[in-house]
Amino acid sequence: MRNLTKFYVDGAWVTPESDRSFPVLNPANEAQIGEIILANEADVDRAVAAAKTAFEGFSQTGKQERIDLLERLLDVSTRRLGDLARAMSEEMGAPMTMAREAQAASGLGHLEGFIAVLKAQDDREDLGNGDILVREPVGVCGLITPWNWPINQIALKVVPALATGCTCVLKPSEHTPVSAMVYAEIIHEAGYPAGVFNLIHGDGTVAGAAMSGHPDIQMMSFTGSTRAGIAITKNAADTVKRVTLELGGKSPNIVFADCDLDARVAGSVLECMFNTGQSCDAPTRLLVERDVYDRALEIAKTTAESIKLGDPAEEGDHLGPMFDRMQYDRVQTMIDVGLDEGARLLTGGLGKPNGFEVGWYVKPTIFADVRNEMRVAQEEIFGPVLVITPFDNEDEAVRMANDTPYGLAAYLQTKDMDRAERVAARLRAGAIHINGGVFNYGSPFGGYKQSGNGREGGLLGLEDYQEIKTLHFG
Repeated sequence: MRNLTKFYVDGAWVTPESDRSFPVLNPANEAQIGEIILANEADVDRAVAAAKTAFEGFSQTGKQERIDLLERLLDVSTRRLGDLARAMSEEMGAPMTMAREAQAASGLGHLEGFIAVLKAQDDREDLGNGDILVREPVGVCGLITPWNWPINQIALKVVPALATGCTCVLKPSEHTPVSAMVYAEIIHEAGYPAGVFNLIHGDGTVAGAAMSGHPDIQMMSFTGSTRAGIAITKNAADTVKRVTLELGGKSPNIVFADCDLDARVAGSVLECMFNTGQSCDAPTRLLVERDVYDRALEIAKTTAESIKLGDPAEEGDHLGPMFDRMQYDRVQTMIDVGLDEGARLLTGGLGKPNGFEVGWYVKPTIFADVRNEMRVAQEEIFGPVLVITPFDNEDEAVRMANDTPYGLAAYLQTKDMDRAERVAARLRAGAIHINGGVFNYGSPFGGYKQSGNGREGGLLGLEDYQEIKTLHFG
């Protein structure tokens, strides 16, 4: 925690210009574990200036030099995996097993994926018409990451910036600064030149706005709410910088009667509740073919009621708390909305679970008989809340699945692979998970519609940080 009140700028831990403090809380026991300083415009300017100066040299490094640095980063990250896991368990409530095996491990997985695609990518390409295409780093990148998957999103932004020869300023969520501090220490130990990576803490209204409107930042990459993504896009417009966004989701999960119902419905409930429902691509709308609807409700209820809650500091497959009181309150409000709208409460509901009076714990909650126009079917709740709706045929299922402002992910459960391909082609979403298929490192991640612009991960995620130059010879 020794560096928590400082920023990492130009290769050193520095005292901020700002003196505006912000408490860091453990959501499981509501105790303060530290505090950070929220950056002001002068802090942003200092970090951007360091990145701008460093870009002159780092942008000219060869690919092998950047690969060597990434491989050193992988070595240090692997050694400090436990530190990253402990940080996220404490700051956002991820249970220790999940914090290590999913949250922290994602940083390694994405890093390995980017190393592989960077090795395979050609810096120069003969276009066959006498011209040469050259890929170059886009410039200084402003990176803003969320609290729900802290290291996952830091790796998806910082690593491609470093891989392509960009320099960057990272502003993580002010609610999860500890893991970002550890990551900065990892980058420093890996030996990156001063100014290539810079870390500041701050809120969106001051630091985020200063970054997105900064004339010396050529690219903004943001993960978070659609509302904040719109604000960043508007603020970036005056300087015509590149903006990539990974925003909200309300992902449908279509369950056809021919699937392995017990396994796929149970798995769908657990997938929705994973990370205490705090995942942008969680399958939060279960659309079930009417012939098996009643049976699916039984399976879903039994599964949800088998989920254990517990202390995130302990190992196990239990769920932890919501990350903060404000998210707890939002989830409670949306559960109340579902009740007012007439959805049938299958399990869970308002209030804290028995035995969890301290901490921001929520009962795993399922609503049945939900109509697609209800707010609980349209708005991202971002908690352990599943809504279930029946459908009569394939066309109706597709129509309901697409009837959302979002398009991040969609899920299909069927034994008919022809149907799976046919329905997947009609779904307006960036990722389609079929019969429990999971995301693999090295693949692109991102969405349609109000779920964002651009892709993170893999080759496409690397290319978002590159400019294209063509050479025309006389």
